[in-house]
Amino acid sequence: MESESVINPAVRLVAVEADYVGQRIDNFLMRELKGVPKSRIYNLLRRGEVRVNKARAKPDYKLQAGDVVRVPPVRVAVRAEAAVSVGLDAGLRSAILYEDAGLIVINKPSGLAVHGGSGISLGLIEALRQMYPEQRHLELVHRLDRDTSGCVMVAKKRSVLKQLHELLKARKGVDKRYLALVGGKWPARKQQVNAPLQKNVLSSGERIVRVELEGKKSVTEYTLLRRVAGASLIEARPITGRTHQIRVHCQYAGYPILGDDKYGDDEADAHFRKLGLKRLFLHAHSLTFTLDGKRIAVVAPLPPELEKILESAGNEL
Repeated sequence: MESESVINPAVRLVAVEADYVGQRIDNFLMRELKGVPKSRIYNLLRRGEVRVNKARAKPDYKLQAGDVVRVPPVRVAVRAEAAVSVGLDAGLRSAILYEDAGLIVINKPSGLAVHGGSGISLGLIEALRQMYPEQRHLELVHRLDRDTSGCVMVAKKRSVLKQLHELLKARKGVDKRYLALVGGKWPARKQQVNAPLQKNVLSSGERIVRVELEGKKSVTEYTLLRRVAGASLIEARPITGRTHQIRVHCQYAGYPILGDDKYGDDEADAHFRKLGLKRLFLHAHSLTFTLDGKRIAVVAPLPPELEKILESAGNEL
């Protein structure tokens, strides 16, 4: 249900805190004007309604220490955000795998989007902001597909967000491991897929990722863990971080992930649905990195519903 709302009802002059030095003005405004569409924010910048030190600023302007930003009032149609249910609140609190003064790592359940949008009023980050209103700077460090479960990092401080983004850019700064069950016999010798990926939009409006020569360089390392009847349990380690990378690379290799309604194999899925598979068999299993000199290693156990599938499938004959 939509209603008109005034976000930031009066002009505000916001002094840039140390944590936000170096941030682009457009990203800064998305935080200050939560709920305002990106297109509207760029329009405000173009029209000069947003000012930095009384001067116009381009969207890519990086904030400096001592800057004062004029944030205008904005009237927009907003979708009412759903309230976090008692069950979701309890479930997310119990899913926290690691927490310190600047970071939360949470074991996201399958089916929960990391953020709202496209008809989703409540995602993981919106839920956490409701649950922890005293944490003013909660931000997603990275994303997981809605149907993928497992480790998601949420920063409590802008400084931690910036450090983790730098680590993620340095290919081996954050060691991310996923568990996936794929159809067929994954060859033990196949330890890497190196295939460029390109985002595409179909005529229906559906977004899909394909291997294309002009795409962005994309590399995933794989390890065969075990075989079950009709499938293989593998560990995937993405070296790059492209959208749907692991899923598309598995499909490209000829062994699509089971339960994948976008890149999967209907015949293999039908067999495993009979065994009880109702979701994408992809789980962000572990994260390892060093932050402020501290080595952090977090493991999210395979969810019970996926463990049951492995048990039901039985060992390869």
